[in-house]
Amino acid sequence: MDRRSLIKNAGIAGVLAAGVAPAVQAQGAAIRWRLASSFPKSLDTIFGGAETFAKKVGEMSGGKFTITTHAAGELMPAFGVVDGVQNGTVEVAHTAPYYFFGKDETFALGCAIPFGLNSRQMSAWMYEGNGLKLMREFYAKYNIINFPAGNTGCQMGGWYRKEIKSVKDMKGLKMRIGGFGGKVLERMGSVPQNIPGGEIYQALEKGTIDAAEWVGPYDDQKLGFNKVAPFYYYPGWWEGGPELDVFINTKAYEGLSAENKAIVESAAAYAHVEMQAKYDAKNPTALKQLVGGKTKVLPFPKDVLDLAFKESMALYAEISARNPAWKKVYDDYANFRRDQNLWFRFTEARFDNFMQSQKL
Repeated sequence: MDRRSLIKNAGIAGVLAAGVAPAVQAQGAAIRWRLASSFPKSLDTIFGGAETFAKKVGEMSGGKFTITTHAAGELMPAFGVVDGVQNGTVEVAHTAPYYFFGKDETFALGCAIPFGLNSRQMSAWMYEGNGLKLMREFYAKYNIINFPAGNTGCQMGGWYRKEIKSVKDMKGLKMRIGGFGGKVLERMGSVPQNIPGGEIYQALEKGTIDAAEWVGPYDDQKLGFNKVAPFYYYPGWWEGGPELDVFINTKAYEGLSAENKAIVESAAAYAHVEMQAKYDAKNPTALKQLVGGKTKVLPFPKDVLDLAFKESMALYAEISARNPAWKKVYDDYANFRRDQNLWFRFTEARFDNFMQSQKL
């Protein structure tokens, strides 16, 4: 095989398919990056997304491009990773963009907002709609380029020390909630707390907070929330399809060869698909175990969902009136969401509702 001829004529896809990537990388200097995660190592699913990304970069580059992964707190705090990438302290981070809505609410649109897109719709908006283009325009001011690198699917609505019988029980409720959902809960009379995953159990156990949400049965069981709060509500209306991203320092990314840029994109896409596959495979068993352990799994009362939806739409209108960056992205997002819901109503929703009513 004439490797030079193959590389010239096949492009990166052909090179990778032919298994000659190591020879390509051997011509350049070795690359060493550090990745800061917002998640603890104990969560093999969500922290695992960073490990998968780094592993695939190494494999596809024949070991010439290595990325070391570091859990929250090792190099910087869980919520310090955007600053770390922006300033070049690390080359890359793996995180949930909505953690950083305090910098600008627009960050949340790159991850999840209450009553937003589900995971499939989010991927469609990113890859085939205007999502990736619009979010990259926004992230550019933070010296960041992003790649989708995971999704949990629709999450659970969290763990509560006391039963939620109506919207009245949300008043004064101190709840750990990540991302943008806290702004809606605040409008409903609750008191949101943004606490890193590794610190939630202790706060819930001590009663510092009354409720907490994380992801879903598999992760929540590993973190032990069922031991300190008996009521488990659904659905997580604030994150129907939260996307995780790798945030890469723009200068570091632009310094890569075309081949290495393609490797980064491919590795992130692999991690993106794998993460939700893991959650979808692992959550059912964990949920059965939680129910077997006397966890009370309950739906949110309708008045809670109705008020949450009303306050979410009012909040978005208010932000659009004062934040041009948000308005530009949200207008496109909302139009995409409307068309997606029209389509899903005729297919996915009806099919799912029927199948879930059957005894299989």
